[in-house]
Amino acid sequence: MSGETDLRALLSGMRPELNPGRYVFTTVAHPATSDGPAGIPPGVPLGVTPVVTVAEPEGLTLVARLEEAEAAGLPYDYVAGWITLRVHSALEAVGLTAAVAQELASAGVSCNVVAGFHHDHLFVPYERAAEAVTLLERLADRPDRL
Repeated sequence: MSGETDLRALLSGMRPELNPGRYVFTTVAHPATSDGPAGIPPGVPLGVTPVVTVAEPEGLTLVARLEEAEAAGLPYDYVAGWITLRVHSALEAVGLTAAVAQELASAGVSCNVVAGFHHDHLFVPYERAAEAVTLLERLADRPDRL
């Protein structure tokens, strides 16, 4: 089940896909007790199904749909578009995150990267998400990308 490690193959095959919706980063306190609903970490408010969770000493970071966060009264200050790189990247692959970040940074697009087991996920400013996909498609098509 290991993924691709060759950087050229990763870049040419990344096939960036913009997921529908608006996503926000928010945080909740670590719960003192009990488990949450099946598949949802403890401490996540009912009605919120995060696409990413990160446990930090300060609290549990959630990336969730804007509408769910607002309905639960969760504070946020960053609205993102969610791009999935459809190539199955190996977790030990070197250079994909750097190449993608450099391409977006050169256009002034901020990017928060989350590595899943199968794919890399990028959270970029919502209003620039379509532009970010175009930039990444161009990077994939450029023969001089390395």
